[in-house]
Amino acid sequence: MKFVKIIAISFFIFCVVSCSNQSRTLNVTVYETSASGNNLLQLKILSLDNDKDRKEIKLKIAEKKQTIIGFGGSFTEASAYLLNKLSKKNRDTIIEAYFGESGAKYSLTRTHMNSSDFSLDHYSYAPKVGDKLLKHFSVREDLDDIIPMIKDAKKVSKDGFKILASPWTAPPWMKDNASWVGGKLLPEYYDTWALFFSKYAASYKNEGIDIWGFTVENEPLGNGNNWESMHYTPEEMTNFVQHHLGPQLRKDYPDLKILGYDQNREHLKTWVDAQYKNEETSSYFNGTAVHWYASTYHFYPEELQYAYQKAPNKYLIQSEACIDSEIPKWKEDAWYWQKNATDWGWDWAPEKDKPMHPKYAPVNRYARDIIGCLNNYVNGWIDWNMVLNKQGGPNWFKNWCIAPVIVDEENDEVYFTPLYYVMTHFSKFIRPEAKVFKVENTDKELMVTAAENKDGTIAVVIFNEKEAQKKIKLSLFQKSVNIDIKGKTIQTIVIPKLKNKNYD
Repeated sequence: MKFVKIIAISFFIFCVVSCSNQSRTLNVTVYETSASGNNLLQLKILSLDNDKDRKEIKLKIAEKKQTIIGFGGSFTEASAYLLNKLSKKNRDTIIEAYFGESGAKYSLTRTHMNSSDFSLDHYSYAPKVGDKLLKHFSVREDLDDIIPMIKDAKKVSKDGFKILASPWTAPPWMKDNASWVGGKLLPEYYDTWALFFSKYAASYKNEGIDIWGFTVENEPLGNGNNWESMHYTPEEMTNFVQHHLGPQLRKDYPDLKILGYDQNREHLKTWVDAQYKNEETSSYFNGTAVHWYASTYHFYPEELQYAYQKAPNKYLIQSEACIDSEIPKWKEDAWYWQKNATDWGWDWAPEKDKPMHPKYAPVNRYARDIIGCLNNYVNGWIDWNMVLNKQGGPNWFKNWCIAPVIVDEENDEVYFTPLYYVMTHFSKFIRPEAKVFKVENTDKELMVTAAENKDGTIAVVIFNEKEAQKKIKLSLFQKSVNIDIKGKTIQTIVIPKLKNKNYD
């Protein structure tokens, strides 16, 4: 009898301890992409030990920050043209991979108004010289490629996506240098150019495509006078928006958003100071757009924070990023994890700026920048071309770059690079209207960000760019889970909606 009682008591204690431990365990699902070969693989084993020396990552869900608009890429003529060259099967595969429920579920996108460097040639929707009322305005240049690509994406996107449109330049006849490259908009055409935006929105609406917003000008500081561009100073852009573009759109399409700047972050302070100088200058601006090309590793947290503090109720959107000045490596996953890539600044940056442009690993650059942006009040992050070919084009200027998806259009082959999976770690699991919140991270070699989705699920993204494996304890309220992260690995940890939230 004593033996039976001892067994019974022991079993009771085991049940109490086991149930108690179970109640304190955080329920999670982990997806991993790594240099070792995992591509968004769902892990079955999170950790094999209970090492007490684990670094803790504490989720402070009560301390909310900015609201997410979305993540995605850009509908360029180059990408759309290449999709037209592929078989229907491969075209559909790529569209589903970016916009479908089984794929990245892109929610925020961009496209160019008129031609850009990633067009087959120069073109404008208003080619007739002196057509101040834009009676001959037409988007027919987009009817064969960009518009069909957007329509196909809309068909497979369950939640839909927002489109941000950006001009690289006004038609040459509106500019002081009568050129596609450089120069400024002539004051006599300010109203015509403002009307151009409204005509574009109307034309796309007639095609069944709603535009969410505009940036005023892609790279208003110029691009070294290489491809389509048009220059503004901060004051000139603010004046154009305040007195021309803003009133025009408010009259015709009051819900359309206007984002200022749209270039590299190192000059961000100057531009937001001009945009948000006072109530009159800021009234038509809904936010600011930025690019990442000022550095291959630095994400400029001080500038991003400054922009947020200057206008906390306005959007801050990362509108363009890509691995530039590189020809894609075809089916070489390892290269994307190695620090062998160079950017434009490696060759052409002024000597004083070259330290900002060392060699880098493409995966690291994407993961670091997105996490850095999210932790510094950015609402959305947009990649550049969605699809390019093995040359890194087509591009009329031969300004070769890399996209997350590379195709061999001649042989109808598709290559999903590791960059596609990195983008998916964010876009698929951090959805529009998610709230980014504070994270306490005791391992400074790891980059971490977290957000709570509208449906109550939580997504935590952790990036380990070091070689060594990391052991962490992820905790939320009174629960925790132990997770191991291999070197050169990105993980998205999904936590289901909590039944009870104890903010203590």
